[in-house]
Amino acid sequence: MADRGKGDAYTVVYAAAICVVCSLMLAAAAAGLRPLQDRRVELDRKFNVLKAFQAPTLDAAGRRIGDAEIERLYADHVREILLDAATARPIEGKTSADVPAADVSERRVLPLFQWIEDGSVTKYAFPVSGKGLWSTIYGYVALDGQLRKIVGVTFYKHGETPGLGGEIERDWFQAQFRDREIVGASGLKPIVVAKGAAGPAAAAADRVVVDGISGATMTGNGVMQFLNTDFARYEAYFRTLRGG
Repeated sequence: MADRGKGDAYTVVYAAAICVVCSLMLAAAAAGLRPLQDRRVELDRKFNVLKAFQAPTLDAAGRRIGDAEIERLYADHVREILLDAATARPIEGKTSADVPAADVSERRVLPLFQWIEDGSVTKYAFPVSGKGLWSTIYGYVALDGQLRKIVGVTFYKHGETPGLGGEIERDWFQAQFRDREIVGASGLKPIVVAKGAAGPAAAAADRVVVDGISGATMTGNGVMQFLNTDFARYEAYFRTLRGG
């Protein structure tokens, strides 16, 4: 009995030691991989800013451009400024990297990206996000230099159902927003994601109406709500650039 008890104790101690060692190895691996993970997240962010701007993000074979080309395009053409959400004024000399992450996530400050071509700002882009059916959806919207027409939209991070709400990441859905006038005679036009095909409503002069996704009404409603909300956040500043 004593020998068996000693054997049981040894087994428990041995198993506990293995668990501790494995936990330490996993923690070390996670810490070691964090810089690489952070770099991939940052590259993905830059790629999607470029995609919203309709920059060339695919190579001749239709594959995503390489990391070096993403970095080059972004460095050559994209400049970030930061807006004070309360006053709609630029915060001089700062970007989102210079303020607490909570200030950005809670929309106390608003990142705005400028596309620079031959020394001039020719397009603008800003992040959009909000709740879908199952997840928070993240994306970017780009506007032309007059801040009146949508250049591009990208939704790139979400947990919506593949084949249903997940269709928001497909080009057929995002392409519907391109070249649509967002400013009308009375100000911003509301964005409407229809339930299914928009049909004749898509040509409405007072709204931006796009086809919805069959079976994903809640996702479409979420996209519609946060796009209108985020456009409104930036509109005070955009009005000053348009001259009223």
